[in-house]
Amino acid sequence: MIILIFLLAAAVVVGAAIYLNQFGDVISKKSSLSGAVVGTFLIAGATSLPELTTSLTAVYIDNPDIAVGNMLGSNIFNLLILAVVDVIYRRRRLYQKVNTKAHVPSALVGLLFLAILIVSLLLPGTVSIFGIGIEMIFIVLLYVLSMKSISEDDGEEEDLPTKDLTLRTAVIGFIVAALIVFVSGSILSISGDRLAEVTGMNSSFVGSFLIAASTSLPELVTVLAAFKLANYNMAIGSILGSNLFNIQLLALTDVLYREGPILAAVDFSHIFIACLGLLMTIVILYLLLRPSTGRSSWRYAAPSLLMALLYVVVSYVLF
Repeated sequence: MIILIFLLAAAVVVGAAIYLNQFGDVISKKSSLSGAVVGTFLIAGATSLPELTTSLTAVYIDNPDIAVGNMLGSNIFNLLILAVVDVIYRRRRLYQKVNTKAHVPSALVGLLFLAILIVSLLLPGTVSIFGIGIEMIFIVLLYVLSMKSISEDDGEEEDLPTKDLTLRTAVIGFIVAALIVFVSGSILSISGDRLAEVTGMNSSFVGSFLIAASTSLPELVTVLAAFKLANYNMAIGSILGSNLFNIQLLALTDVLYREGPILAAVDFSHIFIACLGLLMTIVILYLLLRPSTGRSSWRYAAPSLLMALLYVVVSYVLF
């Protein structure tokens, strides 16, 4: 029964999050607010709301492993999406058709975030300020400082088609979808916690793979929609941007977790998830910086295939 509840909650999260993103896109185009402000906070918040509600509920039920695993797992699942799509559509040579300067800064900042988290997980103790890990404070400051250079490097993106809705309808729809995501995301986290107890699975595995995959499916829809329009910059940019935003949400969960720094309370197995994210991000950087050559489609796709295999191996080991 608990598995059925988990699957139903995951399906509702995915469906509601897709509508949330669509309504947010309409608001960004029809409101008088700055496109940059709406895009940065409303759209990014919309696509990351499933991860946020799930992790916050995990904090509330005192399961920090699911909270941290969900955020780190969502990031590596996002990179897996790029890897699988690149392998399937290898003849299109995704990384040879994008603006490298627009994506390398985001990948580098994401790499630095993961390196900071890995060091924090490896250290036996952690320095905290008001119960918040100092590594989270560094990450937030770095994010704020890096946003200027990242936004300056962004190229012109083709807009995805939006629904023909009025602004009022879009706002109401956004609020309703957000409430549905909040409730279903909470159920997803609680049922995931219960699933770990009933099956004996590690909470970090449940958070890093099962819940993370569920909350990241809206990003898959976004990437496929961008690919359909041959808008490869948006496909990569949406994933890298979402990963940076997710790490900020991890910092927020640390603020709300009142038992001390959240990384000091989680299982050591999260270090493998963080290291996997680091390796996959390095592969993304290689793909972005690799010079274009006339190699065969399978040779071109070999790094992305390696990313997918790494994901499978690590998930099998942790399971």
